[in-house]
Amino acid sequence: MFACKSEEDYLIKVYEGPEDYMGVPSGYVNQQGDTIVPLGKYQYCYTDTLRSFGIVLKQDGTCAAINRDGEELYEVYWYDNGPDYFSDGLFRIVKNEKIGYADRDGAIVIPPQFSCADPFENGKARVTFDCVSVPDEEHTMMESSSWFYIDKRGNRIQDSQ
Repeated sequence: MFACKSEEDYLIKVYEGPEDYMGVPSGYVNQQGDTIVPLGKYQYCYTDTLRSFGIVLKQDGTCAAINRDGEELYEVYWYDNGPDYFSDGLFRIVKNEKIGYADRDGAIVIPPQFSCADPFENGKARVTFDCVSVPDEEHTMMESSSWFYIDKRGNRIQDSQ
């Protein structure tokens, strides 16, 4: 778990120039003004106030979660045009090309193990151990004949229909 040392212990996003947008060098400082993540280390810092973890865009174009020491924790699933969003309190993460889930504190609650996984909705998510990604115009479709649903603890609850 990545709990804050105290309620007051957090990092603040800083950026170069008058406006913050993709491409403007950004980083993080602690409340004493000490640089923790130098400006420009990442392509973009998505999280404004880093309490337990933050999401950044790495130079190679992948998203990562970092802790308050600036250490990378895991890759964040890329969805549409940015990092995966919270859905039912969880978001998708990636490790060794497998998908799992983390919570709002950045703690991994379901370890990466699925080849494809949908966001949680109404307490369940559709996942599979074997799928292929198929291009569909400007999007990619995930196809499998063995989808099933899991609960927020990662327990299999039913097969997909």
